[in-house]
Amino acid sequence: MEEIHVIKRDGTRAPIDLTMIHEAVDWACNGYDNVSVSDIEINSKLQFYEGITTSEIQKVMIRSAADLISLKKPNYQYVAARLTLMDLRKSVYKQLSPIPFEYLVMNNIHKGVYDKILLEKYTNQEIIYFGKKIDYDRDFKFTYAGITQMVDKYLLQDRHSKEVFETPQEVFMLIGMYMFMNYEKSLRKKFVLKFYDALSQFKISLPTPIMAGVRTPLRQYSSCCLIDVGDSLDSIVHSNAAVGYYTAQRAGIGLNFGRIRGINAKIRSGEVIHTGLVPFLKVFEATTKSFTQNSIRGGGSTSTMPFFHWEVETFIQLKNNKGNDENRVRRMDYSLAVNKLFRDRVRANQDITLFSMEEVRDLYELFYSSDVDGFIARYEAYEKDPTIRRKTISARSFYLDVLRERYETGRIYILNADHVNTHSSFKDNIYMSNLCQEITLPTKPLENVDGTDGEIAMCILSNVNLGKIDDIAELDDLTDLLVRFLDELIDSQEYPVKVAEISTKSRRSLGIGVSDVFNFLAKNDLHYDTVRGRQVAHEYMERFQYGLIAASANLAKEKGACAYYDRTKYSDGLFPIDTYNKNVDDLVPNQLLCDWDKLRQQVKKYGLRHSALSAIPPAASSSIVSNSTPGLDPVRKYLIAKMSKYGPLKQLVPGYDEYAENFTLAWEIDNEDYVKFVAIFQKFIDQSISTNMYYDISKYENHKVPVKDLIRHEGMAYRYGLKSLYYLNSNDNSGDASQLLAQQDEKKTDSNGYAKEHYEGIEIEVDACEGGACSV
Repeated sequence: MEEIHVIKRDGTRAPIDLTMIHEAVDWACNGYDNVSVSDIEINSKLQFYEGITTSEIQKVMIRSAADLISLKKPNYQYVAARLTLMDLRKSVYKQLSPIPFEYLVMNNIHKGVYDKILLEKYTNQEIIYFGKKIDYDRDFKFTYAGITQMVDKYLLQDRHSKEVFETPQEVFMLIGMYMFMNYEKSLRKKFVLKFYDALSQFKISLPTPIMAGVRTPLRQYSSCCLIDVGDSLDSIVHSNAAVGYYTAQRAGIGLNFGRIRGINAKIRSGEVIHTGLVPFLKVFEATTKSFTQNSIRGGGSTSTMPFFHWEVETFIQLKNNKGNDENRVRRMDYSLAVNKLFRDRVRANQDITLFSMEEVRDLYELFYSSDVDGFIARYEAYEKDPTIRRKTISARSFYLDVLRERYETGRIYILNADHVNTHSSFKDNIYMSNLCQEITLPTKPLENVDGTDGEIAMCILSNVNLGKIDDIAELDDLTDLLVRFLDELIDSQEYPVKVAEISTKSRRSLGIGVSDVFNFLAKNDLHYDTVRGRQVAHEYMERFQYGLIAASANLAKEKGACAYYDRTKYSDGLFPIDTYNKNVDDLVPNQLLCDWDKLRQQVKKYGLRHSALSAIPPAASSSIVSNSTPGLDPVRKYLIAKMSKYGPLKQLVPGYDEYAENFTLAWEIDNEDYVKFVAIFQKFIDQSISTNMYYDISKYENHKVPVKDLIRHEGMAYRYGLKSLYYLNSNDNSGDASQLLAQQDEKKTDSNGYAKEHYEGIEIEVDACEGGACSV
């Protein structure tokens, strides 16, 4: 038989050596129980041909091992990860063992991949020093889904030639080096190494813009930006330009269209009749979707509107599939802002009145303020004003329509405007939230994208993974580390729009959250719906927010308070523990364990470096990398498959072998108890939380969720002070999983060659947060 040759990574040809393939798989399996080298080799169905590349062979073996991941054989996720790591290292280093760190850094700076400022801030000896501190064995903590997600989303690469320039441990070290490079030399080694340890051991998580951006010449690290669109041609046009700039630089977009007048309103004293919101929404939708973000993800946006806007009935229907393209804007998500008056009218089965915003500017401002009584009085006055264009609709019928659209699309969100503003760290009004509903920051319409009048808010995110820490005391160091890191990031990043720079540097708002919460519960044999589970959550969140405020006060002592500190409630001595909804005390007694009096005195003396400190994002992307549960969300099943260009990335819940039985799965969740659990977190968080709801239709008669349940759960979220509601998830029609299975062919494989039988019992997921924009 004629000898087959392979093409090696350096381009040379050599006779195929089956022993080397066997040894590679054997190395990957070494140390893991219930895995088999021969099973991987047989399952690969590897077919050799003249000129096959060694890289192709490696990828077939990776896919074979990944295909074998199952509940009965979970360790294949680590075998596949090792094979992937071998492939990655050979691609980057041209060998299995790492090359000297300083060589990799210099080479990537020469290629223009890394920012050359590193050489201005560090000596070669210092770079060598940090290289020696890298623990490459930490790569073996990755699961297959984790390392694949890391390669696909975070590692720098030429996406045309497929050349990858780095491996995970270098990324973890370099992110710390870049962000702490301006610290005094006597301090920065300590902070760089502490940060590297926390990040490489998955105790903290960072969002895509930071993971993929820090160390590169492109300095834009904010996950989302909030753009307030004014009721003028200039504001609409220039806001759309700002959307383009920030979508292209990896940010997700939050939009407020609530200020714009309603359809058929007068323009220029009646010379022109307003065409309505839909044409403008289509323009912004097109801008968001026209930009790809370094081939990592597409753009995404959420638009906000108050319940009394003239076009609100149209607004809530823009996502559904019932209309045609002329009157629908489906590639955008929508958030409806409501308050106590709206809920009172629904409860009493009364009407609400809709207005065109150009006629009720003061009412609009009162709605987004802490003066709820003032809003009610002005609203009722306008309802009686015969000179104002208005129309009335049934509050209850409209509310039911909202819930119906929310259930059917999953993407109509709720923003409780009164809670957002009363339980806020800002004296300024907050008019909107971001793409994923966890960021609530002040904004102001801009009239000129190059001007200085207006305010675009930027959200700068990170998370502490609670399931990865062993003691509550670790929160003290981790919160200090993240506050310092993100504070440096604010000054390091560049701002394509001036008003965003002015606002971000003056307010210095942060959105540090917690993730891996349901893993934390399972690991400690706690449950979200028990007294003990709530008590522990209360203790951890108090310590968490205390640590953030203390870290900001310490930085204020070192560097000064933020320029807009006097525009925060902190400057008046009001903390989140003062402004939260007191109904939470019915869930957990308000027994505080930290020394808040001491902290208040420190803040009174030095102020705070940051106007806001906390928010809890979805964390969908980073949870895959760190093998953790996302944000405050439960997992849907023990074995999840996230969709990717490599096919489904199968990943088991963390701790599957040790405490899987302790997990409460999403479809088992009682939404009433879950809302109460989230409310405990919201008590301490000064911004908001991406809160998802879960409905298992099999629990209901005729497999239909009763409207009364939707009403009760949404109302309970308001009762306990939740500021926003994000996705509504239900398992009608089996979602993405059924669509995937329906497309598989008679050969029982999908388009990526994965065996159909291995999907059975697996929940197929896509990124929360469209495009993963806020997925920390």
